[in-house]
Amino acid sequence: MTEPSTQPRPTLEAVAARAGVSRATVSRVVNGGEGVREPLVERVRRAVDELGYVPNQAARSLVTRRHDAVAVVIAEPETRVFADPFFALQLRGISKELTAHDSQLVLLLTEGRDDHARVARYLAGGHVDGALVFSLHLDDPLPRLIHGVPTVYGGRPGWSDGSRGVVYVDCDNRGGAREAVRHLVGLGRTRVAHITGPLDQTSAVDRLDGFRDVMVDVDPRLIVESDFTPGGGEDAMRELLDRCPDVDAVFAANDLTAVGAMRVLREQGRRVPEDVAVIGFDDMLPFTEQADPPLTTVRQDIEEMGRLMARLLLRGLERGAAAGVPASVVLPTTLVRRVSA
Repeated sequence: MTEPSTQPRPTLEAVAARAGVSRATVSRVVNGGEGVREPLVERVRRAVDELGYVPNQAARSLVTRRHDAVAVVIAEPETRVFADPFFALQLRGISKELTAHDSQLVLLLTEGRDDHARVARYLAGGHVDGALVFSLHLDDPLPRLIHGVPTVYGGRPGWSDGSRGVVYVDCDNRGGAREAVRHLVGLGRTRVAHITGPLDQTSAVDRLDGFRDVMVDVDPRLIVESDFTPGGGEDAMRELLDRCPDVDAVFAANDLTAVGAMRVLREQGRRVPEDVAVIGFDDMLPFTEQADPPLTTVRQDIEEMGRLMARLLLRGLERGAAAGVPASVVLPTTLVRRVSA
């Protein structure tokens, strides 16, 4: 076991002495200030490397008014977050972008309503430069609790229409759903069902709207609300088969739901896609390729959405209020055809 070092940490004064410059010059270089000639900048950086100097973050924050940390708030319990690969992909995109800008990720989860006040207090306490918030529900109080904190949302917030200052990154949920259902209709399927996500989330509502854009006079029994989980997909598929045994296609609101639905179809002797075609939404590789059968799905670039969220927040922080609010981004989707439909 390596013994901890007893040597004192190198100071700003030690760096200044090694570089042969003033303490103020070192401070400007370390904190990204301007007005230092390039030869002096190189001398300071060389001294920092030689001494292994690490800036004191608290002192640096006083100078820069930045903490180089961003809160990522997921409005879901940890059991859901760590079981759903969607969140891992989005966090990976966020982490990559923050790392490239030498900023730390602080993960905050909300197990219940009591946690909203805790998260709001933390954000208001000035511990981070801003927040990335996703998986909001329509009645979620978090947005109004964190008012004043620079924030970018993952997914269109339900209250964002026409609201100035609301920045979000989303995919074309409605358009992607339309393309999926048109594909099923193009296969000659006439009893097309939809297993929705939780309808207190805008992504699920938008995908349901896309389904209805194509299936204008759909039998209401062919729509069952679920919860974006495999177990929810199983329960919804059983309910669909009880209601409408002649169903011949299913558009599921996400890939996990689709896989749960296919499991029930196999149990009940229905072949996919021969008897019932199935399409999901997300395209979470390698999950969709390893499904049985491989899943036709609507692809959204989940990791890129995470990167864009972080990029928009950092860009806004760098430019400041004078530059105005960054524009929200809606990414296109693509239908990926595999065996299931």
